[in-house]
Amino acid sequence: MQLKTLHTVALLAATLTTGLMAGLFAAFGYAVMPGLAGSSDRTFVEAMQKINASILNGWFMFCFLGGIAFTALALALSLRSGADRAALPWIIAGLVLYLAMLVITSGVNVPLNDQLAKAGDPARIADLAAARRDFEARWVTWNTVRAVANIAAFAVLAWALILHGRATASPAASAEPGAGASVTTSASAPAAASVSATAVAAANTSGPGAGSYGTGTVAYGPGADSYGQGTGSYGSGSGSVAYGTGTGRVSAPS
Repeated sequence: MQLKTLHTVALLAATLTTGLMAGLFAAFGYAVMPGLAGSSDRTFVEAMQKINASILNGWFMFCFLGGIAFTALALALSLRSGADRAALPWIIAGLVLYLAMLVITSGVNVPLNDQLAKAGDPARIADLAAARRDFEARWVTWNTVRAVANIAAFAVLAWALILHGRATASPAASAEPGAGASVTTSASAPAAASVSATAVAAANTSGPGAGSYGTGTVAYGPGADSYGQGTGSYGSGSGSVAYGTGTGRVSAPS
């Protein structure tokens, strides 16, 4: 796989996994936690314990760790290639914001999850209100903070992906003339050429007419058994040619 292709794939994967994590935390902020806010203490504690246990699956871990891994890889490839300077600051910003989310999650939300899990079976917790109070307000606040950081990381990585696409787009191939295209060539006539001709006998009389050669015309005047006098232009040259008894001269523009 070429470096350019690998860089694009890494940046795309970083943007997607970061966006999925941003959507997860945002969903907790505007849907899950407000929905649980009106529930009883036992329902709240039991629901959060089950959510925190079930969320630790392969898909979550892939997105959660993939966001940092793919973003770091995209940054390394950008530094190596040296051809993606416009996107580089945005990739760095995305990495910093995602790291901020990781620090908040591991430093605040995960310890609160562990604390709630250690409280045990909700049916046996003596003070469910206290267990909920020690968890809910702080968890919700820091979830909002990490969601904002994660959404910002997704936004800057999406912009970096756009800039990367602009910087690495292949130049358009030169268009060839189409079926109806006109191609004009010109040939220079000798600087000067003298033509001398005698009368030419003809079986029939040539009436008035015109013929086109290149960009010029030749006129055949009336005559009995000979061609009348005419003028014509050949290629890019111009001049007069006499047919019949006489002399003519073709000259090209200097």
